[in-house]
This record gives sequence, structure tokens and C-alpha cells, in this order.
Amino acid sequence: MTLFLIGLGGALGSIARYLFSSLVLRLSGTLFPVGTFAVNLVGCVMFGAIIGAAEQRFVLTPEKNALLLVGVLGGFTTFSTFAYESFALAQDGQFLAAAFNIFGQVTAGLVGLWAGYVFTH
Repeated sequence: MTLFLIGLGGALGSIARYLFSSLVLRLSGTLFPVGTFAVNLVGCVMFGAIIGAAEQRFVLTPEKNALLLVGVLGGFTTFSTFAYESFALAQDGQFLAAAFNIFGQVTAGLVGLWAGYVFTH
């Protein structure tokens, strides 16, 4: 059931990402990737709102977590998970680990993209 919920949420999140990003880009009229920027920002706000509400107002069951956070927001943007995990490390006082996560993932991602591009180009 968990995998089904993740898959369902992921499909919905991916479709929402495509539609929202395309709309924002079309409305902006710019070459800057504002659609991706907006998706990442909205995804982070939504992730934070769900986590914050779950701490104060309701229980985030494993099923709801699988559907909403892993599925929908994972399909919408993995950046929200990256931001939350970095935030959680800092919130726990693990500032070095948070910094390593932030700079390590960004650097590794860019290097990986470059390497994949060079390898196939």
C-alpha cells in the first residue's frame, strides 16, 4: 500500500510540477528558469507547512507521509526534501552536517551533471 501511495502521489506531483512550471515560465516571458525556481519555492513552503501543521495540529501517519511528502512533493520537487533535511540537521544543532549537505549536494549535482554531459557529448 505504501508503494502505491508513493506512486500515486508522485504521478500527481510530477503532473503538477509540469503544469505549474510551464504556466509560470509562460507568464514570466523571461529566459531565466523561473518556473523551476517557483516550483522549488512552492514545494518548500508546502513541505514546511505540512511538517509544521503535523507537529501542532494533526498526526502525520505513515500513509499520509508516503502520499503527501514522499509522493506528491517528491514528484513535485525533491528540492523540498533536500531543504527540509538540511533544515532538520541545523535545527538539531548539526551545523557542519547541514552545511555539508547543502554545499555537497549542490556541488556534487553540478559536477555530476557536467560529467554526464561530457561523457555523452
